[in-house]
Amino acid sequence: MTFALPSVPLTPRPMVTRFPETPSQTGGPYVHIGLAPQQAGFEIFENNFGNDLVADDTVGERITIEGRVFDGSGTLVRDALLEIWQANASGKYAHRLDPQDKQLDPTFRGWGRTGADFDSGVFEFRTIKPGPVEADGGRVQAPHICVVVFARGINVGLHTRIYFDDEAAANAADPVLGGIEWETRRETLIAKRSDRVGKVFYTFDIRLQDTPDGGAETVFFDI
Repeated sequence: MTFALPSVPLTPRPMVTRFPETPSQTGGPYVHIGLAPQQAGFEIFENNFGNDLVADDTVGERITIEGRVFDGSGTLVRDALLEIWQANASGKYAHRLDPQDKQLDPTFRGWGRTGADFDSGVFEFRTIKPGPVEADGGRVQAPHICVVVFARGINVGLHTRIYFDDEAAANAADPVLGGIEWETRRETLIAKRSDRVGKVFYTFDIRLQDTPDGGAETVFFDI
């Protein structure tokens, strides 16, 4: 006896459209024209983003962050462009997603952008020293400033942090610094304080790789 199998129409498999990856490019050599045009000699924006984060009545200790960016050969990266964002003197971010019950300072912007000086390679931010920030699990992060670096040859902005060498106890308890295994690596995130002409400066050099003079590569975070 033979059995006839029912005829089942074959459903064609749907066509899968595959798109190639969008090409990427580095942040330069024209990054300043779009992000900091005034430094490149172009007057494009009515209000330029700058490196001064404070107003006359901003609460907190005035500080200046200064530093340089070096590549792996120890050469200054003079076309680096940097952005920072930070909490205010109370440790509160000017952002609706910050749940901390702390006082906002309407005069403090909390965000700045600048390029390294094309001749000297030095970058500078005028801001205030941030307060400690609450972290998950009830832990407290030491005062710090978040930094992102753009430059020719860098496809994705490099994220790092600035901590302060006169906050040793807070740094020792910081969960982010504590997660960095080697002390020499943690030291790449510590800015050095100096007092000059009645002003407070913190020097923070950034090394994109280990340099021939023994400078260790700055710790960068996968954000």
